[in-house]
Amino acid sequence: MGLLKKYFNNTRKPEGLGGRLMVAMMNWGHAPVARWGRSFLRLNADARILDLGCGGGANLAALLKLCPDGAAAGLDYSAVSVEKARAVNRRAIAESRCRVIRGDVRKLPFANDSFDQVTAFETVYFWPDPEDAFRQALRVLRPGGNFLICNESDGKDPKQEKWCGIIGGMTIYTGEQLSAMLRTAGFIRVRIHRKEKRNWLCVTARKPER
Repeated sequence: MGLLKKYFNNTRKPEGLGGRLMVAMMNWGHAPVARWGRSFLRLNADARILDLGCGGGANLAALLKLCPDGAAAGLDYSAVSVEKARAVNRRAIAESRCRVIRGDVRKLPFANDSFDQVTAFETVYFWPDPEDAFRQALRVLRPGGNFLICNESDGKDPKQEKWCGIIGGMTIYTGEQLSAMLRTAGFIRVRIHRKEKRNWLCVTARKPER
């Protein structure tokens, strides 16, 4: 169990060889829920997007395809994830359409009103203070910009709670909990979307216009 727990803790912050295996697995394993989550995006061709907790960079690549005249930035606090995301998106990086940096979701190194869309796929489980991070997301979004959270667990299935005991620092939130935190952070038009048979969850929100 000790080795198993050590391996799955790489879900939270991939490190070393196990982390490299984990980010490759996540790029493949999270593809179905991420594809479902992206169906709730409404992006212009020239959109500027920030993907928080970008992991292995698969979502960055998909987001760039949705905005062929736009650009995307990815942020992750795992050096292994940043390395993988840069490799997956090396062509877009060379074309200056993408950048991937290491950082903290609670201290985003971007100017106010920098992005049209912020996304967070399979990552808010591990944020120490989601509400602080949501305020940061609000700050870097342009007025009227949108935030999307996509999780594979909606907090309604007790069986999923086992992962919180295996992966240190993990918390599974319900849509209602995320909605309340987003509203407190200053977002409006918060919407909860569920894929019931899969327990998938997507929450969308908007930054108020000035």
